[in-house]
Amino acid sequence: MPDWSQKVRDVPDFPKPGIVFKDIMPVLADAEAFTDAIVAMARPWRDLPIDAIVCIEARGFLLGAPLARELGCGLVPLRKPGKLPGATLEQRYALEYGTDALEAQAGALAPGARVLLVDDVLATGGTLLAAHALAQRMEAHVVGAGVLLELAFLDGRARWNGIAPLHAAMVV
Repeated sequence: MPDWSQKVRDVPDFPKPGIVFKDIMPVLADAEAFTDAIVAMARPWRDLPIDAIVCIEARGFLLGAPLARELGCGLVPLRKPGKLPGATLEQRYALEYGTDALEAQAGALAPGARVLLVDDVLATGGTLLAAHALAQRMEAHVVGAGVLLELAFLDGRARWNGIAPLHAAMVV
């Protein structure tokens, strides 16, 4: 495992009893660990033409922005409903502990734009699948998906089902 992975900490019973939350904030707080994590996330995508990182609120923003800089492409955030101005597209989805929705600004991507979906953690896969559905509705071409951390025991990769290449910088 990479050295930075030792900084991910478990927080039991958050956001509700029975959930063990993976806290990546100690990784982000350490400049060297954060840099190493972004480099690890960028590695599999360096040779692909990517127009934009499509990142998922909220912790996906913290990874998506430096990753876009690292890969030399733009950034399109997917937000919670009501946070973006103008016309939006919404995608509802199920979480491992409830339901939620993501929105994107209509016209944020040109049709055919090559995008990389980015989030912090792949758990059951619902959020990443919602982001993919939203990208498709924006007529983007999803070249892949990248996450900092994959929780393999929750089998989210199986739900992703090979839609596009999926890379996790760390798997637990």
